Amino acid sequence: MRAWLFGIMHNLRVDHLRRQSAPTVPMEEQHGDLPTPATQSDRLELHDLAAALAQLPEEQREVLLLVAIEDMSYAEIADTLRIPQGTVMSRLSRGRERLRNVLQVRHQPAALKVVK
Repeated sequence: MRAWLFGIMHNLRVDHLRRQSAPTVPMEEQHGDLPTPATQSDRLELHDLAAALAQLPEEQREVLLLVAIEDMSYAEIADTLRIPQGTVMSRLSRGRERLRNVLQVRHQPAALKVVK
């Protein structure tokens, strides 16, 4: 019984010391350095995206923006634009494919001429 009581007293003392040595700091007050991505190329990528969006036909661009930015469902877009839901899906598919092709062409490395 004695060893059992000493074990309990020892554990209580260790718990007490842990609470004293590790002060709790609210998350709002912690100033840790959080990793953030580099932003140097963000502006260029946004410029490329805006230029690629400008090349899309109006009906594809508006459906693409309503889905991507406004986070609207196909049914909501169909009601807003007064077109069938199948047309929304078709325009979205064609718009995504065309946007993908335009962005791939823009980011292909240029063929450099070898000079001797």
